[in-house]
Amino acid sequence: MKKMILFGALMLSAVAGYAQESRQDVSISGFDLLGPQVNGNAVVLNPSTSGGVLASYRFLLTPRSALEANYSFAQYTNYYTCCGLETTHIPVHSRAQEASVAYVFGLSFKRYNPFVEAGVGGMVFTPILSGSYSLDVKQSTGIGGLFGGGLAYELSPSFDIRVQYRGFLVKAPTFGLPNFTLNRYEVITMPTAGIAYHF
Repeated sequence: MKKMILFGALMLSAVAGYAQESRQDVSISGFDLLGPQVNGNAVVLNPSTSGGVLASYRFLLTPRSALEANYSFAQYTNYYTCCGLETTHIPVHSRAQEASVAYVFGLSFKRYNPFVEAGVGGMVFTPILSGSYSLDVKQSTGIGGLFGGGLAYELSPSFDIRVQYRGFLVKAPTFGLPNFTLNRYEVITMPTAGIAYHF
């Protein structure tokens, strides 16, 4: 009987300890948005570099696996050269917003937690209308793939800092203008650093 009581107490203690483990976290990060030069259909796209903000939520399925939801926001300018105008860069100032979900696989080495991730999402390119140009530009939306990896360093059981590389593969935006149609994909690179809170 005493063995059964002791066994029951140990089981309750283990269940309580598991319930108190952090299985969720939220993070806020800053990133640099770096787009490549894209060439296609006699059109050249040169994006400017810019800063942005990333918010993420992770739910741990197991100690090594998690699902992650992301939202990012950046504002930058796409410069188009087309229509035989080799020296003229036509600017389209726009917002880029990402919504994505990803699978995250991580390992743990004391305070260091490297991870890789892959998923799918959408990128919305919304032109910011201003007096600098008079193009009839429209919002462009693309479905693409997210991939990357990084390292989290545990500051405490509740907080860690994260640095990571994120890449988003998406079709280059046309903003509704046939002259801007490249029919090419680009990888938008986002080196990212931020802080996460576990709960």
